[in-house]
Amino acid sequence: MLGGMVEAAREVRPVAVSVREVGFRYPSPLGDSRGVWALEGVSLEVRAGERLGILGPNGGGKSTLIKLMLGLLEPTRGRVEVLGMSPREAVREGLVGYVAQRCEAELSFPVTGRQAVMMSAVVGLSAWRGVPPEVEARVDRALGLVGASGYSGEAVGRLSGGQLQRVLIARALARGPRVLLLDEPTVGVDPAGQRQFSAMLEGLSRDAGLTIVVVSHDLRTVASGCDRVACLSRTLHYHESPRGLTPAVLAEVFRHDVSAIFGDVHVDAHRAGECGHSHDHGAGGAGGVGGACEGGKVP
Repeated sequence: MLGGMVEAAREVRPVAVSVREVGFRYPSPLGDSRGVWALEGVSLEVRAGERLGILGPNGGGKSTLIKLMLGLLEPTRGRVEVLGMSPREAVREGLVGYVAQRCEAELSFPVTGRQAVMMSAVVGLSAWRGVPPEVEARVDRALGLVGASGYSGEAVGRLSGGQLQRVLIARALARGPRVLLLDEPTVGVDPAGQRQFSAMLEGLSRDAGLTIVVVSHDLRTVASGCDRVACLSRTLHYHESPRGLTPAVLAEVFRHDVSAIFGDVHVDAHRAGECGHSHDHGAGGAGGVGGACEGGKVP
């Protein structure tokens, strides 16, 4: 009964991010007309206030999908919408915040955490005027939402991995977006920091009403910090609750990574939507992961 009520509440929320039958093809390195398909037939929805984790191997199309949501790439096929508009329009309106994979340049930049957040908040304001009080307040709120107020005066190069990640997320929140996109946010963060990160995502969704999309190859980050999971390896293999992830689905999604070690393997794991019944299985199987749908086989 409770699960049905939660699902009904989710359904009445408006769609924040819509991906419809999207395919994307990169130009062929040989210069011919065939190209290389990074994504094929991907469809998913993220409703307002949800946290969606996109899980998959390196080279599986996760970063390509994020770039499509940001309007940095245009689909070869299909359509992407963010808050009912094109991704480029949503980004231009300041409705989308983005945290890229961390680079060492951020650590060497001689600014404090608060200054890093402020630089994002003042984009578009006149350089000849002081910072308006409402912008100062927005910076303080962003730091408070991610729990970084206590060390925001420290130089970014002296922060731990988890602390820096919170400052970077606060920087993305400083312009007041409604959708937050995170690309591999827990790289370099220890297990304790990863658990804190998952709790922070829940707080951002609850307290700020943010719609959050997290791209990661780390199962723990996605399963513990998100309402739903999309398993992506060029096509969409799964799109539902983390509780329904099966060993069969995970083995199929990461098949190419495994084959590099053990040789080519294939698992008869259904793709998203191909199973004739609900994906929300009870806990079971290896490690407490839900059992496979009928026909799914684990080698």
